[in-house]
Amino acid sequence: MGALSAVVLGFHLVKTAGLVVNLAAFPVLRAPGRPGPRTSILVPARDEAETLRGTLPGLLAQPAAEILVLDDGSRDGTAAVVAAFAERDGRVRLVTGTPPPPGWVGKNWACHQLAGAATGDLLVFCDADVTLAPGALSAVHQQIHAQRADVFSVFPRQHTGTVGERLLVPLVDETLLGFLPHPLLDAPVPGAATANGQLLAFARGAYERIGGHAAVAGSIVEDLALARRTRARGLKLGLALGGDLVGTRMYTGYRDAVRGFGRSLHAGRRRWLLAGAAWQFAAYSLPWLRRGSRAWRWAAALGLAQRVLAVAKTGRRGYLEALLVPVTAPAVLPVVAVALRGTARWKGRTYP
Repeated sequence: MGALSAVVLGFHLVKTAGLVVNLAAFPVLRAPGRPGPRTSILVPARDEAETLRGTLPGLLAQPAAEILVLDDGSRDGTAAVVAAFAERDGRVRLVTGTPPPPGWVGKNWACHQLAGAATGDLLVFCDADVTLAPGALSAVHQQIHAQRADVFSVFPRQHTGTVGERLLVPLVDETLLGFLPHPLLDAPVPGAATANGQLLAFARGAYERIGGHAAVAGSIVEDLALARRTRARGLKLGLALGGDLVGTRMYTGYRDAVRGFGRSLHAGRRRWLLAGAAWQFAAYSLPWLRRGSRAWRWAAALGLAQRVLAVAKTGRRGYLEALLVPVTAPAVLPVVAVALRGTARWKGRTYP
């Protein structure tokens, strides 16, 4: 067994073990849930008129005290859509945002304004493209109670519509479930911290204690920064998968996914981005080119098995996506190229 094949095989064994642990240990939202504290659902929205027409009905089906949608300088009629829903349900309120001050990422500033306008004891930040099924918020309340969480995050079920999306989007679930065994959240391991800004809930006291979005004003990957601050301050971080209750389609094609993931990786150090791309090729493509030894054959098989395990846990049912694993590494290269640019551009805004 060569040195490289041994390292690659070891990597796959560790990741597969993490996935096996999380098959049993990682919670999934399920109905029925339980009543919770007075809850504010907070939605930052920039050019989301069409999206909100599809997702606001799901928010209205939740037992929230209020649903605040901040129009972040939209140019597509987002405010009019929200106003129409507000006429149907008095819990819906349109908040007109102001331009972000210097040093602020637009979404962080929008969330900061929403928190200031909210009256709830539980603040649930929810992206405009996240769909909540009836019972979702009660299931969130249930898991917050069960995990004794001060800050709680849901990883929605990822819906994909094109082959390009299926090349990249499943990496979110696979990375989470392979490298963060859920029991680590109860262990004294501050580095075991992640979150998903698509649905991120805070007890109001916890939000204020970690400094809220003001503490991560300039962070493009604000959810991870908030998760790390949560654990650094000794607060309890909770995580769950969305299951049948929380879902989203983040991107509408390969190019859209490249831009989105490239923006998220933009904060990474260049040498780590390049090293990560090289490792992705070594771990997932090279075993199919060097299948002569037993180690390479096992590595190739485990790479496929990991995708199958992740799909089984999330309930996505996209088992044939495993056939795309050997070509994932080349598909990631444009993401790295976007991340290596001097600036990140998103929603019409540019960040250094």
